[in-house]
Amino acid sequence: MGQAQPRITAYGSGGFTSYDDAELEKQLSDWAEAGMKMVKMKVGSESGRDIARVRLAREAIGPDVQLGVDANGAYGRKQALAFGEAFAAQGVMWFEEPVTSQDRAGLRLLRDRLPAGMDVAAGEYGWDLQHFHDLLTAGAVDCLQIDGTRCLGITGFLQAAVLARAHHLEVSAHCAPTLHVPVCCALPHARHIEYFHDHVRIERMLFDGFRDAAGGRMSPSLDRPGLGIALKEADAARYAV
Repeated sequence: MGQAQPRITAYGSGGFTSYDDAELEKQLSDWAEAGMKMVKMKVGSESGRDIARVRLAREAIGPDVQLGVDANGAYGRKQALAFGEAFAAQGVMWFEEPVTSQDRAGLRLLRDRLPAGMDVAAGEYGWDLQHFHDLLTAGAVDCLQIDGTRCLGITGFLQAAVLARAHHLEVSAHCAPTLHVPVCCALPHARHIEYFHDHVRIERMLFDGFRDAAGGRMSPSLDRPGLGIALKEADAARYAV
């Protein structure tokens, strides 16, 4: 694959609903201080807390870091619209799966009616081209998420990215950050990679060639073949079942 961009933006992803306020504030502020230009948190588990948690997140990261939320399809259409309008007051610019990704008409409705500057994202569960085709032709997303560990690997990722390009949309890699660096750097319309907290821990622990997101950017290994990573077999053996 040829290089389209030398490095790709990575955003810090975590902010789980199981965190208390102190844990949420520390994780997001640590990413902001490390140079991340965007962070993302979970919402939707306890809707009564969502607005307060998003407000706390904004206070933790300051005004200049982009803030995204991921509901994992937890809201209904009207609920998602109401929360989206409230989140906009805190500068939320990325609303991931505000309703289930199976509700393409609902995603399209929200894409049309949410405040300007707030992108609707979905696609992480796509495993074949039909799924991505259906999302795109429905006009359901502003940015298409793709996960190479689910959609037939790098080949499937590239095929889904071609569909997105035909619809004049950018793509974003879902999780598995080190895996996705080479393919995203080969695409001019790759927006960013999800630097997901749990996957980062696993990659750092089990793979030689793990790529850090220093300053909120990731670049591929140019001195290694393929994906640039190799399993640490001795370290992984202790987890064999």
